[in-house]
Amino acid sequence: MKKTTSRDGTTIAFDQTGQGAPVILVLGAFNDRTTGAPLAASLARRFTVLAYDRRGRGDSGDAATYAIDREVEDLDAVIQAAGGAAAVFGYSSGALLALAAAARGLAITRLALYETPPAQPAEHAQALASLVAAGRRGDAVEYFQRRMVGIPDEVVAQLRHAPFRPALEAMAHTLVYDATLVADGRITAALAEVRQPALAIAGGAGAPVMRHVAETLAAQLPGGRAVTIEGATHDIAPALLVPVLEPFLDG
Repeated sequence: MKKTTSRDGTTIAFDQTGQGAPVILVLGAFNDRTTGAPLAASLARRFTVLAYDRRGRGDSGDAATYAIDREVEDLDAVIQAAGGAAAVFGYSSGALLALAAAARGLAITRLALYETPPAQPAEHAQALASLVAAGRRGDAVEYFQRRMVGIPDEVVAQLRHAPFRPALEAMAHTLVYDATLVADGRITAALAEVRQPALAIAGGAGAPVMRHVAETLAAQLPGGRAVTIEGATHDIAPALLVPVLEPFLDG
């Protein structure tokens, strides 16, 4: 594990593996840097891969208040640690963060976006913040699963007893961050500012709305292209992703 410091003084932890052009993994809700470890290991055969804990997760620090701009600065700190410029792979809500960073002019060389979520109402972030403030972390987890992801009630009930449930509750406060990202219309409004080559990827076996989002992004991004990976779902599956990512990241 390595660490860097964001502009506001928050410590950001990351793992670095491999040799070659740098690629940074920006992950989504309920994820810390370990989620990207299998993909990092596969890409490390050709690239230097940095997988980091977004603020409030894993070994990274946090601040008393949240703003998307602070997360953009976190990514910039990791880019600087990578040598000053890097390709970025954004997953789920992390794809929106990557888009926000590219639109703000960070030194991103290429942009791969996997399973970018559709916009959702701002009320979700407010509801999640209220649940977390009341100490109802389990309810916040289930609110996100049910209301934002669309997991059926019976499956949500089963997941209460999953061995990873405590880890989800530990990250419940960061669901507010992800809900803020998917509700921020400024991100999609600034797509014309994203000049990097961009690959919008969706899973062919996942939700149809994700394919629609990928196609819409590709049409709106000046350097955008969409691809659907047959058999892929919302999960990160290196065996399916790497054959698509490697040629794109190689340029």
